[in-house]
Amino acid sequence: MHAGTPTTHDAVVVVPGIMGSELVDAASGRTLWGLADPRWYVSAWTTGESLRALALTDEERSGTHTRVRASRLLRFPAFAPMLAGFAPYTSLVAAVRQTAAHPAAVLEFPYDWRLPVAHNARLLAESAARHLEAWRAHPAHDESRRRARSDPGPARLVLVAHSMGGLLARHACRGPEFAALVRGVVTLGTPFYGAPKAVLLLASGDGSPVKLPRKRVRELASGLPGVYGLLPSYRCVRDGEDARGITTGDVASLGGDAELADAAYAERDLVRDTPLPGHLQVVGAHQPTVQAVELDSGAAAPLTVTLRPDGRHVDLGGDGTVPRESAQLPQHPAMPFAQSHGAVASHADAILVVQDMLTDTRTGPWQGSGDLGLGIPDTAVAGEPVQAVVVGAEKAADVSCAVVDIGSRMRVATPQAVARDGTHIAEIPGLPAGLYTVQIQGGGAAPVRQTLMVVPASATEPDRR
Repeated sequence: MHAGTPTTHDAVVVVPGIMGSELVDAASGRTLWGLADPRWYVSAWTTGESLRALALTDEERSGTHTRVRASRLLRFPAFAPMLAGFAPYTSLVAAVRQTAAHPAAVLEFPYDWRLPVAHNARLLAESAARHLEAWRAHPAHDESRRRARSDPGPARLVLVAHSMGGLLARHACRGPEFAALVRGVVTLGTPFYGAPKAVLLLASGDGSPVKLPRKRVRELASGLPGVYGLLPSYRCVRDGEDARGITTGDVASLGGDAELADAAYAERDLVRDTPLPGHLQVVGAHQPTVQAVELDSGAAAPLTVTLRPDGRHVDLGGDGTVPRESAQLPQHPAMPFAQSHGAVASHADAILVVQDMLTDTRTGPWQGSGDLGLGIPDTAVAGEPVQAVVVGAEKAADVSCAVVDIGSRMRVATPQAVARDGTHIAEIPGLPAGLYTVQIQGGGAAPVRQTLMVVPASATEPDRR
């Protein structure tokens, strides 16, 4: 807490999204996910060797969850095909701590994102309730009440949740006793109605611009209940001139697990009418986003349009992973920001929204953050150029583009945007294998960031194992 800075005396819980928690082997302490070296992700997604420890065992599927432990929130950039990059939560957590009355008022809630949403939600409710009780008993709690202009009463809970974390928060608030403890919930890019990219993830990696070892990617995703919690619940499958919802039969035909899909949809039905107390939702906008799919003979093709009930196909965008409408519950206000899914929780303006919600102030304007969009493949081949599509720019001169090597943190390219076929393209030169941040900026808005994984040419070969 800094002198003169508005603060909250409430207890705050920061809940990350899918793949946003570091996972470790409970027995050895070996890190299984969330490593500092970005080369690990290139190796993991091209050889499959490091992914085996993340697959659910029979014991874990039957309910014994002692082998893997969630140790902390993501501290380093991470990557997964289809879901793309995941930014660390360090900036968000630092801002929350700055706004809290005392560091003891803030709880980071890592969880094993491989497991079902409802399971992790129960753990969240238990941990958050214990945290609130401990904070109310802390000497700094009473001190913060004394400093207030008028006594705000005992602290309550504020949940700050990114992506899947918002689904956990909603399930936790299904219990009336827990919901009564919650003053407010901020969700950042939460897929309340699912994301069609989860379908592509199950479909052998269909839609990937390079031929990653798709069998290994599918085998990991298809056995993780957490992935099924992201399946769309709206009409996202183009069926001739009409649209329909995805079925468990569709999931099975794509190589997924119908039983896990059924369980995930049953979980979602439980919270269909569950409100989130004091809900404020931040949604990523203006990014090229898969909003629907077309299924054919066990394959899935992405569609960047929303299929309206009247037959119209409308591009409503999103954050590159979650369609904009999927991230919005209709009965609550939404704050749109031009940012990608993995980076929205580290977006400066989104963090300001969180701080304002915590302190019941408004220091905006929140919505003056521009409307640039960035479209890039999530994977590319070493040495081959990559085209970055810039959306929303009036002219190329208004846009700056930079490519940063995540490992070295060095800028390795500054491609210039040029007008081409009614849009703007920045051609990124061929890069060595590794993880990179591609960012565009214009009009004084915060940079829009996406993660690019560059793989060796051998990764384009079919998986023969």
